[in-house]
Amino acid sequence: MADKDGFKVAKNYQVDVPFANNSESFYVKGSNNLDWGMKKHLANIFDAKSGNTVMFAFDHGYFMGSVAGLERLDLLVPTLIPHVDVLMCTRGALRTCVPPTGNKAIALRVSSGSSMLNDDLSHEVVAVDMEDAIRCNADCMAVQGFIGADGQLQSIGNLSMAINAGARYSIPTMGVVAVGKDMERTDRYFKIATRIFAEIGANIIKTYYCENFEEVVAACPVPIVVAGGKKLPEDEALTMAYRAISEGAHGLDMGRNIFQSENPIAMAEAIRKIVHEKATDREAYQFYQYAIHK
Repeated sequence: MADKDGFKVAKNYQVDVPFANNSESFYVKGSNNLDWGMKKHLANIFDAKSGNTVMFAFDHGYFMGSVAGLERLDLLVPTLIPHVDVLMCTRGALRTCVPPTGNKAIALRVSSGSSMLNDDLSHEVVAVDMEDAIRCNADCMAVQGFIGADGQLQSIGNLSMAINAGARYSIPTMGVVAVGKDMERTDRYFKIATRIFAEIGANIIKTYYCENFEEVVAACPVPIVVAGGKKLPEDEALTMAYRAISEGAHGLDMGRNIFQSENPIAMAEAIRKIVHEKATDREAYQFYQYAIHK
């Protein structure tokens, strides 16, 4: 085991220097040496022109049950499909409420076992086997990981299990950085967690925006997608989205900030303008206001 004594605190992130191991033939960060199948799934997730993605997360029910705004997945989800790139959901929601037509990528939640009735959400298992992920035509498998929590070893084991199975069948894995009620939400924590997930072999990392975010991105050798988190006023959510993309994120995975918005479709389109069209937060908010009042 490495000796922790004598380690220096990392400071030189060279945030102005682009990631070195990218090729002109494939654009997704850190994927230069992956096989064709992995690259095809990643190309389904990340837009070839912008290099970014808009994910719509509606997997909250796997541990929260019915959530405000997601009471009727069958009515909501089809309206939003044309306005996002990726659907992040459970297999139950996918099979019951997502039409099998269209060409949207699927980020399949495969970890489970926690609920809002538990005091500790850090103990989960891999609940979806590889064969069923393939049957769901998943473009990546999403696994929750807790660093520094009581369930760290188990969640790292879950993530490793999914990565190993995904490598066997050329399906990427997205490591979802979890933040519990007693866990810090600092750049120090996110630098540790995102780097650990990438070193284990995750192909995409979902995490939260924080101060010094450009350093978190620079230290992580795979694409980071930023979670929307709790519901914010629309202008604040769009400012967070703009800052995240401006500082190196390759996408947004918005849930409550879309489905709990006054106008979910307009909000999804405003996020797309930031992610794919390089709009500022002000421009995106002006678009949102126009869309809801026209």
